[in-house]
Parts: sequence; C-alpha cells; structure tokens
Amino acid sequence: MLITLLGTGTSSGVPLIGCTCEVCRSVDFRDKRLRSSVHIAVDGHSFVIDTGPDFRQQVLRLNLQQLDAVLFTHEHKDHTAGLDEVRAYNFRSGQDMPVYGRPTVLAQLQREFAYIFAEHKYPGIPRIRLHEISNQPFDVLSVPVTPIEAMHHKLPVFGYRIGDFTYLTDLNYISDEELEKVYGTKILVLDALQRQEHISHFTLDQAVALAQRVGANRTYFIHISHKLGLHSEVEKELPSTIRLGYDGLQIRL
Repeated sequence: MLITLLGTGTSSGVPLIGCTCEVCRSVDFRDKRLRSSVHIAVDGHSFVIDTGPDFRQQVLRLNLQQLDAVLFTHEHKDHTAGLDEVRAYNFRSGQDMPVYGRPTVLAQLQREFAYIFAEHKYPGIPRIRLHEISNQPFDVLSVPVTPIEAMHHKLPVFGYRIGDFTYLTDLNYISDEELEKVYGTKILVLDALQRQEHISHFTLDQAVALAQRVGANRTYFIHISHKLGLHSEVEKELPSTIRLGYDGLQIRL
C-alpha cells in the first residue's frame, strides 16, 4: 500500500490572503498546505478520501493517472468542492466513478452538484455512481474498508481504516467503542488543528494524547492551521513516533 498525503491543511490554513504571520511567510514547502485529502494505492486500485477545493491541483501535482473510487468523510465544502474534477478520470476510463458516503453526505452532493444528477444531463459532466454506506465494514473494489465514526462538533463524520492504515480528520471526539477499531494500526493520520481549544477539532495536545493512546508505529498530523506554528519548530516538541504531515508525503506499508 502506498499512501500519499495530497493535502494537510484547512480552509484556515496557509497561506492566507493578506496574512503576514511567520507561517504564511515561510519558505519551507512543508508550511504550504492545501486542503486535507489522501490518495491510497492498494492491490492495483487507486482511490482518494475527500476531494476538496484544491483537488485538481493535488492530482496534477501527483500526476495521478488512475482514480477508481472516492470516499468522503463528511459533507463540508472543504472536503467535497472538487468532485467535479473526477470527470477527467471518467474520460480516461470510460467508467462511472464510484463515490462512497453516508446518506447525509450523498444528499449534500446531490444538492451541491445538482447538474451531475439531473434527469437530462449536459454532455461531458462527471459520471458518478453513489454508494450509501453506514457504520459497517464495506468493500471498495474488493479492498476491505472499516468506517470509524467520530464527531466534528455535532456532526457525525467517518474516518476510515484500510489494512494497517487509519485516517481520521475533522473530529474532536471519538468514543471508546469506535477507537477499538483503530488499535493495532501501524500508520495513523490524525486531525490536529491548532494549539488553542477549538469547537470541532482536536488541539495539538489532544491529538498527541490520542495518538499515544493508540500507539501506532507512526502518527502524522493533518488539517493543520497556520496558528499551529512553523513545521520545523512544532516537530521538535513531538514524541519520536509522531510527526506533522506535509503535502506530498508518501508512506509505504
């Protein structure tokens, strides 16, 4: 399995228009973060979790020639806005794109991208095949996936475990029962927005505590705000098994 972090930032990430903080002025490429998304190549298949507003830029940068499916964590725009860009993969494969999400996510996609699902379709629009999922294991192109439910303030969201890889973004609470699904994972990718308390995201300290509780071989933090600080400085504070993610980071399992 090859995991590529397409984006590790947030809509309040970097660089911000008009911001003059040290992070936004940084020349370290690791401080330049697009909206959070991840690509997974496994068993000859290629799929992504979330298609944010930067999705086109991300797949062009990766030179991603094959995309077989899309999984969504939740319905917020910074995780769904790039869905239209899958049309390029429709053209290449000649196939509809399988899209997986809970009912609220699929309903939101049908509202936001009504033209894709219209009865009379305009030529050349994305071709999408929706798959409704619940908090039960399912397969994506014969690859087993375990959803992990968490809370993003009052909004239920899904993280996903695929083999020994677990991806948890946009959350500030996860129950002990759901956390049982995470134990034993080798690579954990986890939300860590900023240092200050936040209504819907883990702080750095909260993310460190959860990562240590899980005990993965390596944890990478994502959905990072410019408020967290410089990549090179924050990493000095972290335990040896925990690192900040950065756009383009590749992890092989």
